[in-house]
Amino acid sequence: MSNLTFFTRYFVLCTGINQRQLRAISDEIVKELRNQSIVKLNSEGYREAKWILVDFGDVVVHLFGKEERNYYDLELLWGDARRIEW
Repeated sequence: MSNLTFFTRYFVLCTGINQRQLRAISDEIVKELRNQSIVKLNSEGYREAKWILVDFGDVVVHLFGKEERNYYDLELLWGDARRIEW
């Protein structure tokens, strides 16, 4: 992403099956990165848990429900970015 935008180096995109799973994934990511001294800068959407965004500065994590991921289609929006399959 760094060749396309100034605000982050990576987007991580993930799809969950329900709100409970999306919150659990978000909680675990925040916990594991905190253990590595990487602090969450901001987050959005946790309460609704349809699209949770967690900002760590160089990495922005997008956790989607299936419908929301298809609707917002960030892969198309940021289609010029280099993809790293994980």
